[in-house]
Amino acid sequence: MNASQPASAYFLEEKKDPIESHTLSIVVDNEPGVLARVIGLFSGRGYNIESLTVSETEHEAHVSRITIVTSGTAEVLVQIKAQLERMVPVHSVADLTVIGDAIERELALIKVAGQGEHRVEALRLADAFRARVVDVTNNSFVFELTGKVRKVEQFIALMKPLGLQEVVRTGVTAISRGPEAMKI
Repeated sequence: MNASQPASAYFLEEKKDPIESHTLSIVVDNEPGVLARVIGLFSGRGYNIESLTVSETEHEAHVSRITIVTSGTAEVLVQIKAQLERMVPVHSVADLTVIGDAIERELALIKVAGQGEHRVEALRLADAFRARVVDVTNNSFVFELTGKVRKVEQFIALMKPLGLQEVVRTGVTAISRGPEAMKI
């Protein structure tokens, strides 16, 4: 008998469900308090929000789209989606991770200060990552970078030894591929 297992014949190995990260797209009425209610659902049940973006998408219809990246077990993620769908100001919820093949992007502004070789190297890397220079001073740059989260994180990591000063990120925004659109 293995010393790490209990002596019971009824020992069942405890299995933990894997934690997954999912991107949810939520179409809601654009009215005061809606975002607070959606966020309240997450905080009230102890669900984590890794990324959050929100903006009005259809001015005439007063509709906004909220994109949330959250994580949990498969069961928790199904529960989150079901609870969001029951909220009154919510028109539709799509789990873009389950739908698959979604386009996800993030925008970051990255300030790098440096001189000499560090400036040259920062510009070379910015070109390789297709980052745009949106501000220049004698001793700093502000780069604008749009791409997958992994790309943004890689660029930030490379800028650290070159004089990274500050980073501002929008969070993930996402849309499914193909002709179908989320319903309002």
